Amino acid sequence: MADKDFENEVPGGEDPEAQASGSDPQEGQDDELTIDDILGATQNADAAAEDAVIADLESQLLNDLKRLQAEYANYRRRTEDQRELEIERAKGAVAKGLLPVLDDLDRAEKHGDLEEGSPFAAIAEKLRGVAERIGLVTYGAPGEAFDPQQHEAIFQAPTPGTTEPTILEVVEIGYRLGSVELRPAKVVVAVPAE
Repeated sequence: MADKDFENEVPGGEDPEAQASGSDPQEGQDDELTIDDILGATQNADAAAEDAVIADLESQLLNDLKRLQAEYANYRRRTEDQRELEIERAKGAVAKGLLPVLDDLDRAEKHGDLEEGSPFAAIAEKLRGVAERIGLVTYGAPGEAFDPQQHEAIFQAPTPGTTEPTILEVVEIGYRLGSVELRPAKVVVAVPAE
């Protein structure tokens, strides 16, 4: 026993190089970790705290994302409403500009200046077509019941046989654009004679 060299001998009888590298062929097979081992392992306190912070940040980011999506949806709805309003305003401006021209065409037609087949009659028909396409509607015709909300009475004519106020003559046609009244119809009203 005295003859043994104790310098290179490691307790347990292993080779020092094999011990340093930590590669024991039998131990490597027993300590191999599986996915279930990794997922089932308990976390230390630092890792659990870090997971809580990450979960809190994810929650804040998710709430921010939801808020931004709601703001964007509201923005789109507002801009769509605003766009439709601006389209209606533009149509109204065009229609108001056309009213005097349409009045002149009505007067020319009553006077007999719009002869069928004349160039002036063709232009008048095209202009009235444009007014219809933008949604301009006329109202107020002789024989209709007088409605002070829609008609402007410029004269009242007592008429025998009339039981309720009725439009006798239309002096100026009324115009609507959609539900907006651009101008009331100016009319002569037949009222019951007393």
